[in-house]
Amino acid sequence: MRVLPSLLAAIPLLAQAPPPVQEGPLRAHLAFLADDLLEGRGTGQRGAELTVRYLETELQALGLRPANGASYRQSVPLRGLRTLTGRSTISFMGGGACATPAFGTEIVYGSGVAKPEQAFDAPVVFAGFGIHSPGDRWDDFKGLDLKGKVLLVLVNEPAPTAEEPGLFDGPDLSYSGRWTYKFEEAARQGAAGILLVHTTPSASYGWPVVRNGWDAERFQLAQGPEGTPLQGWVTEALARALVKQGGQDLDALRARALRRDFRPVALDLRLKGTLASAVRTVEQANVAGVVPGSDPVLKDEVVIYSAHWDHLGRGAAPAVDGHPGSEGDGIYNGAVDNASGCAALLAMAQAARHAPAKRSQMFLFVCGEEQGLLGSKAYAAAPLWPLAKTAADLNLDSLNFVAPTRDIGLPFANRSTLGDLGLAVARAAGLTVAPPRADTGGGYFRSDHYSFVQAGVPALSVGGGRDYQGADPAALKAKAAAYGKRYHQVTDEYDPTWDLRGMVQQAQFTFDLGQAVANAPTKPTFKAAR
Repeated sequence: MRVLPSLLAAIPLLAQAPPPVQEGPLRAHLAFLADDLLEGRGTGQRGAELTVRYLETELQALGLRPANGASYRQSVPLRGLRTLTGRSTISFMGGGACATPAFGTEIVYGSGVAKPEQAFDAPVVFAGFGIHSPGDRWDDFKGLDLKGKVLLVLVNEPAPTAEEPGLFDGPDLSYSGRWTYKFEEAARQGAAGILLVHTTPSASYGWPVVRNGWDAERFQLAQGPEGTPLQGWVTEALARALVKQGGQDLDALRARALRRDFRPVALDLRLKGTLASAVRTVEQANVAGVVPGSDPVLKDEVVIYSAHWDHLGRGAAPAVDGHPGSEGDGIYNGAVDNASGCAALLAMAQAARHAPAKRSQMFLFVCGEEQGLLGSKAYAAAPLWPLAKTAADLNLDSLNFVAPTRDIGLPFANRSTLGDLGLAVARAAGLTVAPPRADTGGGYFRSDHYSFVQAGVPALSVGGGRDYQGADPAALKAKAAAYGKRYHQVTDEYDPTWDLRGMVQQAQFTFDLGQAVANAPTKPTFKAAR
C-alpha cells in the first residue's frame, strides 16, 4: 500500500507517542460489562439501563465533556416487536398437503410492522436472491407484481464467474447479498412477507445464531421505515420440502437463480396463518463523551471512536454441553461481542483525557447494533457533531482476547485514506497490516462504522491481527477459531485467565491511529465508491 504524500506530514506526530492504554482499567471494565449483573445488555431490558448508567458514570468520572449539551445520552426511540409463538401459527398449503413447521427448529418469523394481530393467506413465490440492483444489471423481479405475495429468497448473492469476475463486489459480499437488504427490498416490492433460506455457508453462521436472534424481541427505529408484515428465515431442509410440496425442486431453482434471465417462480403453495405480536415503544440511548481539541481551529472538528454496548440480553437459552460456566442461565453475556470494544473505548478515553489532540475526540457507545446498527444509524441521522466536521470514525467490535500479534487488521482500509495513515501508524508500531481476506460474510456492512460510511464519513472497524506471538501459534489460532462456536451464544463469557495483551495492543493501535487523524493537517477522504 502506498502512503499518500498528503499524509506523510502526519507521520512525525507519531514520534510524540500517545499515552499508553492501560490493561488494568480495560480488564476491569470488561469483567464488569460482561458480568451476569448486566444480564447480557439486552436492548429494552433491565441490563441495558444498567449499562448506559455505567458508561455515562465512567465518562463523567474520567472528566470527559458530555457530547449532548449537559447529557452524555442521546435518546434513540425504538419499536419493539416480539412474536407470541403460543398464539401464532404458520402453515403451508399445497400439493394436497398441509405443512406446519416448528418455530425455532425449522422456521423463525416475526412482524415487520407494528400490528399486534395479523392474518395471512398468500401465495408463495420463489424470488431467487431477491435482488434489484440496476448498477449491477441484476433484477430478480423482472417487473412482476409481488404485492400481497410471500417471497422465498436465497441468502447471499450470485458468485462471480470467469466471464464476470467483478459481479457485484467480486469475492466480497455486496450489500445486495445482506439479509437486511432483502427484507428492505421485499418491503419496496410491496410483498406480504419474505422468508430467507438459511445455509451456514451462505449466511456465514449456523442456524442457532438465527434462532437466538428471533426467539427474543426484535427492534426497529421508531421513526424508521417498517418492513413487510411477515419476515423470517427457514432451514434449508424445510425450504427443500416446501418447494417440493409446491411442485418444484430447490436445487433446480437455485441453479436458475444464478442467471441474469431468472424470473420469479410461483409455487403451488399458499402460506396461511396468524401472527400475534407484542408491540411497544422503548427508549434506548447512545452514550458519548468528548475530549476537546487543543488547536483553536481544528478543535471544531472531531474524531469518533465507537463501539456498540448492546448484546442479546436474557432469554430462554439452552444448556451448552461441556460448558462449565452458566450453562442454561439464559444470559448472553457478550464478553467478546462487544464488552471488549466498550472496555477498550473507556481505557482509551482515560488515556486521551491526559493528552488532548488538535482535533476533538468523541468516545461513542451506540445501542442496537445487534438489531441492525440502529444506534449508529440514529446517530448518523441526528449527529451530535456535524458530519461535515467529523474527520473519521474508528470502530471496535469483538477484540482480540487470544494473544498479542505481529500484525493488525484494517479490513477495507483501501476505501479511504484512513488506510494509508493506518499503514504508517502500523509501521511506526512495528506491526504489519494483515493481508485482506475475501469478505464472503458481508462483515463490512455488519459493524457500526458502515453507518458513518453511508453518511459520507471515512470510517473503518479496526480488526485484531492473526499472526499470534507465542510458543504455540497453531494452538493460539485454534483458540481464536473456537470462538466461532461461542458467537451469539451464552458461552461468550469473560474468562479472568485471558491474556489481554492482544486486546490492549488493538486498542492502542486504534487510539494511535485516532490521534494521528486528530493531529493531521487534513481530514481523511474517500478513495473509491462507497
